[in-house]
Amino acid sequence: MNYDLVVIGSGPGGEKAAIQAAKLGKRVAVVEQDPEPGGNCLHRGTIPSKTLREAVLYISAVRRKAVYGVSAHVDDDLTLNRLMTRKRSAVMSLADRLATNFERNGVELIRGRAEFIEPHVLRINSSGLPEQVLHTDYAIIATGSRPYRPEWIDFNHPRVRDSDSILELERIPRTITVIGAGVIGCEYATMFSNLGSKVNLVNPRQVLLDFLDLEISTALTFLMRDQGIRIRLSETLNAVTCDDEFVYAHTEAGKTFKSDVLLFANGRSGNTEHLGLERLEVPVDSRGNIQVNACMQTARHPHIYAVGDVIGFPALAATAMDQGRLAALHAMGENLEKHEITRLPTGIYTIPEISTIGATEEQLTREHVPYEVGSASYKEIARGQIVGNTVGRIKLLFRRETLELLGVHILGEGATDLVHIGQTVMAYGGSIEYFIDNTFNYPTYSELYRVAALNGVNRL
Repeated sequence: MNYDLVVIGSGPGGEKAAIQAAKLGKRVAVVEQDPEPGGNCLHRGTIPSKTLREAVLYISAVRRKAVYGVSAHVDDDLTLNRLMTRKRSAVMSLADRLATNFERNGVELIRGRAEFIEPHVLRINSSGLPEQVLHTDYAIIATGSRPYRPEWIDFNHPRVRDSDSILELERIPRTITVIGAGVIGCEYATMFSNLGSKVNLVNPRQVLLDFLDLEISTALTFLMRDQGIRIRLSETLNAVTCDDEFVYAHTEAGKTFKSDVLLFANGRSGNTEHLGLERLEVPVDSRGNIQVNACMQTARHPHIYAVGDVIGFPALAATAMDQGRLAALHAMGENLEKHEITRLPTGIYTIPEISTIGATEEQLTREHVPYEVGSASYKEIARGQIVGNTVGRIKLLFRRETLELLGVHILGEGATDLVHIGQTVMAYGGSIEYFIDNTFNYPTYSELYRVAALNGVNRL
């Protein structure tokens, strides 16, 4: 069978790539080895973990109501299974939507495992079905990633989990040790803390989420410690032992952390095995990530692209979607000038959540850009006081001479939605005067932009 484009993997990046090419009138196939489309994002990662987070936020709100004098009760026998009830219906609904979207756009969904046997030829193997051979002009690898599992850790032990298996816990642990304070580790640390677990967060680096603006990272660290999370920085895990009652995390510094459950969340590995990339001499790094250029093309074969988690950082679903779409456009010879590919938002679903776009203070300082800062806290606005949500802040970075908006950094409820206001202004080269000169609904969190902009102008 001959195709213009074959996409390997049906997660966020693969889906958007396939649909984009199909809308250009191309013959497209998506190869998926799982029983249902959607990839790790839908079935084991983003959607299940964010569904759990919503349940955690609900439980936390119920407990807060009791503090305010409103009758509230949380069952003592609450389990993760009960909290994840909504997850099953959400995943089924989204998987059905995805399959329908493929069908409506004429994308052929092929079940099986894909392997390159030549640069333009793939072999598809599926249990119980005859082998298929696909010929394609272009290919996009969107196979995602999986949790990194060191061989010296026994992940078969019921007390040892990774980010895929943690959601299979029957009960909420009284204590949990999280190894790795990246995005996944920090998200789960705050979730379990809000469920009442005592959390140890062990990080081999000196700073949490060191790709963030340092002020935001420091604020998150303070808030997590205020929640009771025990954060251990610059600690490297070197052994894990278990007995019938506890799991023990041993560090190189000689410390031992005892808990009911250990969550190992120290990195991920790209799903590149069995793709036949070694046959094509497509390079991958030690974690299985594929190296690509700015247009998502692999090093030795420009007609083969890779997008999403399989290329490594930032490994976010939203970024994968844009990478997939842009790879398809580039492959089909479309002009990319009007498409934004360098300024992408980051969304981190800790409690409270974080979202950023653009430059950090550290970056602007390194580049010798004359900038100023405007900031506002949630407690300054009416919405924050009404809701009782006074934890969080927004930070705007702008050029001193022109007031051009250079970066937006938000820590607090609704951050992942609020950031898009700043993203829009930045996309059109706008200044912080937009926030001063235009009207925002009252009372809303969006007012944070106006307060922060006025704060910044007053500093000049």
